[in-house]
Amino acid sequence: MSIRLIAVDIDGTLLDGRGNLPARNRRAVRRALDAGVHVVLATGRAFHHAAPTAAELADDIVLIVSNGALTKTVGGSTLASRLLPRATARAVLAALRPRHQGVAVIFDRPDARQYTYDGIDWRHPQRAWYYERNRAFMTRAEPIEAALTDDPVQVSYTGSVSGMRALEVDVRRLPAAGDLAITLTEYPDRDFSLLDLTAAGSSKGAALAFWARRLGIDRQDVMAVGDNLNDREMLEFAGAPVVMGNAVAPLRARGWPLTAPHDECGLADAIERTLAGEPPGRTPASGAGRAPAGARSPAAGPRPARGR
Repeated sequence: MSIRLIAVDIDGTLLDGRGNLPARNRRAVRRALDAGVHVVLATGRAFHHAAPTAAELADDIVLIVSNGALTKTVGGSTLASRLLPRATARAVLAALRPRHQGVAVIFDRPDARQYTYDGIDWRHPQRAWYYERNRAFMTRAEPIEAALTDDPVQVSYTGSVSGMRALEVDVRRLPAAGDLAITLTEYPDRDFSLLDLTAAGSSKGAALAFWARRLGIDRQDVMAVGDNLNDREMLEFAGAPVVMGNAVAPLRARGWPLTAPHDECGLADAIERTLAGEPPGRTPASGAGRAPAGARSPAAGPRPARGR
């Protein structure tokens, strides 16, 4: 197996626990690109939130954003999309309105209408930083249905882990559930979770498979590195899946090779070993389901909330 394509999650993988891009990770990605390896950033982030990170790496990075619903260049050109029909989005918004306090609807647009929202309290400590950083791309729309003039990329909810798990159960009971890809991303140490609804068939894995086919690359020559529930499909697709040492327990329990946590540049470790022709990580021990060494505790201080 010779790795020709590397898919990298952003939050919890490429970035450290405070949302910064370590120089060592940047150098490792650059080394891979210089060696002729294609690199894709695969994230649950919307494009406006992911593009600045990609631009720090290289201008030829491809982005899989919104959990696979869009594939774009750093410059914003759309390479592939799987949009959510407006009628489906409208039905979901109406059905879930009594069960949540706020919602965002994201579109494939370049301006302030890319991220529309209704009822979100941006004073919440897990959300305030996101609003300050990205408000140039955000528009309040109340009722949110008024924003549905185009097919959206996704409908998104945020809240506590238990709250989003309960909302996921409600979504799966909807008549429209079969038309949706339902993706949870969880941060238990902060009791914060995201529930994203995209068109059925959307996932990081499906988008990665499409891009690999377009490049003429076999899945056995693909490495994927991730840490959260929304990375599962791309890890399953890749011939060389690698799980971060800070990953959620369900991923660590899969028995995939483990690398060091994000605060110890585990991504760089995996890339450097791969470029040297070595296994990208270690086989997890029988205690892989326990919290990994180096994982953050709530006392470790704040970190960005909009992780993917």
